Amino acid sequence: MNEGFLDEVLTQTDALRACVAQAANTLRDFSRRLELILSQDHKNIAVRDSAFVSDFAAFCTQLRQDTNSRLDYWQAARAQMRSGTDKEGYGLALAAKSFVSRAKTLSRACDDLSTAYAQFNRFYKNYTLAKLPVWLLTSCCDDLNNLTGKILFLSRELAKKTEQKRGY
Repeated sequence: MNEGFLDEVLTQTDALRACVAQAANTLRDFSRRLELILSQDHKNIAVRDSAFVSDFAAFCTQLRQDTNSRLDYWQAARAQMRSGTDKEGYGLALAAKSFVSRAKTLSRACDDLSTAYAQFNRFYKNYTLAKLPVWLLTSCCDDLNNLTGKILFLSRELAKKTEQKRGY
């Protein structure tokens, strides 16, 4: 493990955080749209948002593709970090601390996505007009939560190793 590799990991952590934050914002938008659809259906008004089902399906499919590509990267990165020797990582304490900080920010973004998902599910349980691929969204959210936990653990482990190498 070298500084270039750690810089790439930091970049990928930021990219994952941005992806998760965007997904949370999009999911909040779908929640608002679904709430409006349910209101229109409850009042026996014709539903005006005819693109909701296709838009939601496209969002879930795209999120699944993004999640899968990121899972592959992080699996390889974790293996590379864990296969390093004890001599590697010397002088990377500051970058390791930065990794911990960015992993925590990623965790907060993932918590935000979980909150948006819970809000969406609150409205979805009353939605009977069409089938939505919510199972795909559930799978993505679970995978992202698990991945975030692994990244947090890995960042703390790396920070602890680099601090020990500094002699503290």
